[in-house]
Amino acid sequence: MVVGSLRVELHVPASRSLKARRAEIRPIVDGVRHRFPVAVAEVAHQDTWQRATLGFAAVAATPGRVTELLDEVERLVWSRPGVEVIDSERTWIDLDATADGPGDPGDPVA
Repeated sequence: MVVGSLRVELHVPASRSLKARRAEIRPIVDGVRHRFPVAVAEVAHQDTWQRATLGFAAVAATPGRVTELLDEVERLVWSRPGVEVIDSERTWIDLDATADGPGDPGDPVA
């Protein structure tokens, strides 16, 4: 199992209020939720007029599938008029390559 996360920091240059910023961010959040099997949340700058940070997470059996999903999400974000991408960062967790899970051979019996 592979978990990938994508953090995207956005600038909303035309926004002059929190309401205007939300009007630009909401279509991104809703669009991602409806089109892709990923989790999405606004994770920072909720009280800032012209900045927003969105977090996305995807889980799949292979790194390739997670990469495809996050690539599609990132393309959607970049394509939105009214927002500028300041920064994006991906983080990966390969749970198959980490320590043995509970119930695996060699684990002490609780």
